[in-house]
Amino acid sequence: MIRVAVVDDEALVRSGFELILGAVEDIEVVASVDGVAAVDAIRASGPDVVLLDVRMPGRNGLDILDELQTWDDPPVVAILTTFDSDDYIARALRSGAAGFLVKDTDPEQLPMLLRSLSAGGIVLSPQVSRTLVGGFARSADREAARRLSGLTGREQDVLAALRTGASNTEIGEALHLSRATVKDHVSAILGKLDVTTRLEAAIIAERAGVRVDETDHA
Repeated sequence: MIRVAVVDDEALVRSGFELILGAVEDIEVVASVDGVAAVDAIRASGPDVVLLDVRMPGRNGLDILDELQTWDDPPVVAILTTFDSDDYIARALRSGAAGFLVKDTDPEQLPMLLRSLSAGGIVLSPQVSRTLVGGFARSADREAARRLSGLTGREQDVLAALRTGASNTEIGEALHLSRATVKDHVSAILGKLDVTTRLEAAIIAERAGVRVDETDHA
Protein backbone atom coordinates (compact mmCIF):
# COMPACT_ATOMS: atom_id res chain seq x y z
CA MET A 1 0.00 0.00 0.00
CA ILE A 2 1.39 3.41 -0.98
CA ARG A 3 0.69 6.01 1.68
CA VAL A 4 0.18 9.52 0.32
CA ALA A 5 -0.14 12.95 1.92
CA VAL A 6 -1.70 15.82 -0.01
CA VAL A 7 -0.65 19.34 1.01
CA ASP A 8 -2.51 22.20 -0.60
CA ASP A 9 -4.19 25.29 0.78
CA GLU A 10 -7.23 24.80 -1.44
CA ALA A 11 -9.72 22.37 0.07
CA LEU A 12 -11.21 21.70 -3.35
CA VAL A 13 -7.85 20.58 -4.73
CA ARG A 14 -7.26 18.31 -1.73
CA SER A 15 -10.72 16.82 -2.09
CA GLY A 16 -10.08 16.15 -5.76
CA PHE A 17 -6.89 14.21 -5.09
CA GLU A 18 -8.54 12.33 -2.21
CA LEU A 19 -11.43 11.34 -4.46
CA ILE A 20 -9.16 10.15 -7.27
CA LEU A 21 -6.65 8.32 -5.10
CA GLY A 22 -9.27 6.92 -2.74
CA ALA A 23 -10.60 4.82 -5.61
CA VAL A 24 -7.22 3.15 -6.21
CA GLU A 25 -6.72 -0.18 -4.50
CA ASP A 26 -3.02 0.12 -3.64
CA ILE A 27 -2.98 3.80 -2.61
CA GLU A 28 -4.14 5.33 0.66
CA VAL A 29 -4.39 9.05 1.40
CA VAL A 30 -3.19 9.26 5.01
CA ALA A 31 -3.13 13.05 5.34
CA SER A 32 -4.79 15.95 3.54
CA VAL A 33 -3.85 19.31 4.99
CA ASP A 34 -2.82 22.89 4.28
CA GLY A 35 0.72 24.21 4.59
CA VAL A 36 0.46 25.28 8.23
CA ALA A 37 -0.53 21.81 9.40
CA ALA A 38 1.66 19.94 6.90
CA VAL A 39 4.82 19.04 8.83
CA ASP A 40 2.98 17.79 11.92
CA ALA A 41 0.54 15.80 9.79
CA ILE A 42 3.30 14.24 7.72
CA ARG A 43 5.28 13.34 10.82
CA ALA A 44 2.21 11.75 12.42
CA SER A 45 0.96 9.86 9.36
CA GLY A 46 4.29 8.70 7.85
CA PRO A 47 3.44 8.87 4.14
CA ASP A 48 5.64 7.33 1.47
CA VAL A 49 4.88 10.17 -0.95
CA VAL A 50 3.92 13.80 -0.35
CA LEU A 51 2.16 15.83 -3.02
CA LEU A 52 3.13 19.36 -2.06
CA ASP A 53 1.77 22.64 -3.31
CA VAL A 54 4.26 25.51 -3.51
CA ARG A 55 2.31 28.70 -3.04
CA MET A 56 0.37 28.54 0.18
CA PRO A 57 -0.44 31.16 2.81
CA GLY A 58 1.01 30.62 6.25
CA ARG A 59 3.82 28.36 5.13
CA ASN A 60 4.92 27.72 1.55
CA GLY A 61 5.77 24.36 0.08
CA LEU A 62 9.45 25.06 -0.48
CA ASP A 63 10.04 25.75 3.21
CA ILE A 64 8.19 22.54 4.05
CA LEU A 65 10.31 20.63 1.53
CA ASP A 66 13.49 21.99 3.10
CA GLU A 67 12.38 20.87 6.56
CA LEU A 68 11.40 17.40 5.37
CA GLN A 69 14.83 16.94 3.81
CA THR A 70 16.44 17.37 7.24
CA TRP A 71 14.71 14.20 8.48
CA ASP A 72 16.65 10.94 8.66
CA ASP A 73 14.20 9.19 6.36
CA PRO A 74 12.17 11.84 4.54
CA PRO A 75 9.21 10.90 2.35
CA VAL A 76 9.40 11.30 -1.39
CA VAL A 77 8.09 14.71 -2.40
CA ALA A 78 6.49 15.71 -5.68
CA ILE A 79 5.68 19.36 -6.21
CA LEU A 80 2.16 20.28 -7.29
CA THR A 81 2.29 23.26 -9.58
CA THR A 82 0.51 25.38 -12.08
CA PHE A 83 4.01 25.98 -13.37
CA ASP A 84 4.24 29.68 -13.77
CA SER A 85 7.59 30.33 -12.11
CA ASP A 86 10.97 28.81 -12.93
CA ASP A 87 12.35 30.29 -9.71
CA TYR A 88 10.26 27.91 -7.61
CA ILE A 89 11.30 24.97 -9.73
CA ALA A 90 15.01 25.73 -9.43
CA ARG A 91 14.82 25.84 -5.64
CA ALA A 92 12.68 22.70 -5.45
CA LEU A 93 15.21 20.86 -7.59
CA ARG A 94 18.04 21.86 -5.30
CA SER A 95 15.99 20.83 -2.27
CA GLY A 96 15.46 17.28 -3.49
CA ALA A 97 12.00 17.16 -5.05
CA ALA A 98 11.53 13.92 -6.98
CA GLY A 99 8.85 15.14 -9.33
CA PHE A 100 6.63 17.90 -10.58
CA LEU A 101 2.96 17.36 -11.30
CA VAL A 102 0.48 19.86 -12.62
CA LYS A 103 -2.68 20.01 -10.58
CA ASP A 104 -4.81 18.94 -13.51
CA THR A 105 -2.79 15.78 -14.16
CA ASP A 106 -4.89 13.17 -15.93
CA PRO A 107 -6.61 11.19 -13.14
CA GLU A 108 -5.93 7.96 -15.00
CA GLN A 109 -2.19 8.70 -15.01
CA LEU A 110 -1.92 9.83 -11.39
CA PRO A 111 -1.79 6.36 -9.71
CA MET A 112 0.94 5.22 -12.11
CA LEU A 113 2.97 8.35 -11.37
CA LEU A 114 2.65 7.81 -7.62
CA ARG A 115 3.75 4.19 -7.94
CA SER A 116 6.82 5.36 -9.83
CA LEU A 117 7.62 7.93 -7.16
CA SER A 118 7.17 5.36 -4.40
CA ALA A 119 9.54 2.98 -6.19
CA GLY A 120 12.26 5.63 -6.34
CA GLY A 121 11.57 6.95 -9.81
CA ILE A 122 11.14 10.53 -10.90
CA VAL A 123 8.06 11.97 -12.55
CA LEU A 124 7.37 15.01 -14.65
CA SER A 125 3.98 15.82 -16.06
CA PRO A 126 4.40 16.39 -19.82
CA GLN A 127 3.45 20.04 -19.47
CA VAL A 128 6.03 20.45 -16.73
CA SER A 129 8.75 18.68 -18.67
CA ARG A 130 8.34 20.98 -21.68
CA THR A 131 8.38 24.11 -19.54
CA LEU A 132 11.16 22.90 -17.31
CA VAL A 133 13.49 21.92 -20.09
CA GLY A 134 12.68 25.07 -22.02
CA GLY A 135 13.19 27.25 -19.01
CA PHE A 136 16.47 25.74 -17.94
CA ALA A 137 17.90 24.79 -21.28
CA ARG A 138 17.87 28.00 -23.22
CA SER A 139 21.36 28.21 -24.74
CA ALA A 140 22.56 25.55 -22.31
CA ASP A 141 22.54 22.43 -24.49
CA ARG A 142 26.25 22.57 -25.24
CA GLU A 143 27.10 22.77 -21.56
CA ALA A 144 24.78 19.84 -20.81
CA ALA A 145 26.46 17.74 -23.49
CA ARG A 146 29.88 18.62 -22.11
CA ARG A 147 28.89 17.42 -18.66
CA LEU A 148 27.62 14.12 -20.03
CA SER A 149 30.88 13.52 -21.88
CA GLY A 150 32.48 12.52 -18.59
CA LEU A 151 30.15 9.54 -18.13
CA THR A 152 31.05 6.02 -19.11
CA GLY A 153 28.93 4.20 -21.68
CA ARG A 154 27.15 2.19 -19.00
CA GLU A 155 26.54 5.32 -16.93
CA GLN A 156 24.95 6.92 -19.98
CA ASP A 157 22.76 3.83 -20.34
CA VAL A 158 21.62 4.24 -16.75
CA LEU A 159 21.10 7.98 -17.17
CA ALA A 160 18.96 7.44 -20.25
CA ALA A 161 16.81 4.97 -18.34
CA LEU A 162 16.71 7.27 -15.33
CA ARG A 163 15.39 10.01 -17.58
CA THR A 164 12.26 7.95 -18.21
CA GLY A 165 11.48 8.09 -14.48
CA ALA A 166 12.37 4.45 -13.88
CA SER A 167 13.32 3.21 -10.42
CA ASN A 168 16.63 1.45 -9.73
CA THR A 169 14.84 -1.90 -9.86
CA GLU A 170 13.28 -1.12 -13.22
CA ILE A 171 16.58 0.14 -14.63
CA GLY A 172 18.30 -3.01 -13.42
CA GLU A 173 15.72 -5.22 -15.11
CA ALA A 174 16.01 -3.28 -18.38
CA LEU A 175 19.82 -3.29 -18.42
CA HIS A 176 20.34 -6.69 -16.77
CA LEU A 177 22.12 -5.18 -13.80
CA SER A 178 21.65 -5.74 -10.10
CA ARG A 179 19.84 -3.06 -8.11
CA ALA A 180 23.02 -2.40 -6.13
CA THR A 181 25.01 -1.90 -9.33
CA VAL A 182 22.43 0.54 -10.64
CA LYS A 183 22.58 2.41 -7.35
CA ASP A 184 26.36 2.67 -7.68
CA HIS A 185 26.02 3.97 -11.24
CA VAL A 186 23.43 6.55 -10.16
CA SER A 187 25.73 7.77 -7.39
CA ALA A 188 28.58 8.09 -9.89
CA ILE A 189 26.34 9.97 -12.33
CA LEU A 190 25.22 12.46 -9.70
CA GLY A 191 28.81 13.05 -8.67
CA LYS A 192 30.10 13.53 -12.20
CA LEU A 193 27.24 15.85 -13.14
CA ASP A 194 27.65 17.75 -9.85
CA VAL A 195 23.98 17.45 -8.92
CA THR A 196 22.26 16.05 -5.86
CA THR A 197 19.06 14.55 -7.23
CA ARG A 198 18.01 12.12 -9.95
CA LEU A 199 15.65 14.73 -11.28
CA GLU A 200 18.44 17.24 -11.86
CA ALA A 201 20.44 14.55 -13.67
CA ALA A 202 17.44 13.68 -15.81
CA ILE A 203 16.98 17.31 -16.78
CA ILE A 204 20.62 17.60 -17.85
CA ALA A 205 20.11 14.47 -19.94
CA GLU A 206 17.03 16.00 -21.50
CA ARG A 207 18.93 19.19 -22.27
CA ALA A 208 21.72 17.19 -23.88
CA GLY A 209 19.26 15.33 -26.06
CA VAL A 210 19.81 11.89 -24.54
CA ARG A 211 17.37 9.33 -25.83
CA VAL A 212 17.06 5.73 -24.69
CA ASP A 213 17.39 4.32 -28.20
CA GLU A 214 20.35 6.57 -28.92
CA THR A 215 22.39 5.48 -25.96
CA ASP A 216 25.76 3.89 -26.51
CA HIS A 217 25.56 0.49 -24.81
CA ALA A 218 29.28 -0.16 -25.06
